[in-house]
Amino acid sequence: QVQLVESGGGLVQPGGSLRLSCAASRSIFSINAMGWYRQAPGKQRELVAALTRGGRTNYADSVKGRFTISRDKAKNTVDLQMNSLKPEDTAVYYCNVGYMGYEYWGQGTQVTVSS
Repeated sequence: QVQLVESGGGLVQPGGSLRLSCAASRSIFSINAMGWYRQAPGKQRELVAALTRGGRTNYADSVKGRFTISRDKAKNTVDLQMNSLKPEDTAVYYCNVGYMGYEYWGQGTQVTVSS
């Protein structure tokens, strides 16, 4: 079982930055894969960024060069640094991990990019 607690969402102006954090109840280094998804109103939930135990990363084309996924060993979190935010980034962002054949999701955190 893995419990996830997300934080860091909020309202930001275009061009601004936010840092999302996903705190896990198990060591993130024991989890095969972890990532961030997002879902905007009327749109399909999509993968934003993924990170494996081996450190391999994958990003959606729409966020490459702007978002960075990383692990923080001291805090046991998976973080998503979001720079140069655009209105199109507005969505609910979800943390997701896979462990022992099950998927676990965070509660979601709202990110709104607007002037």
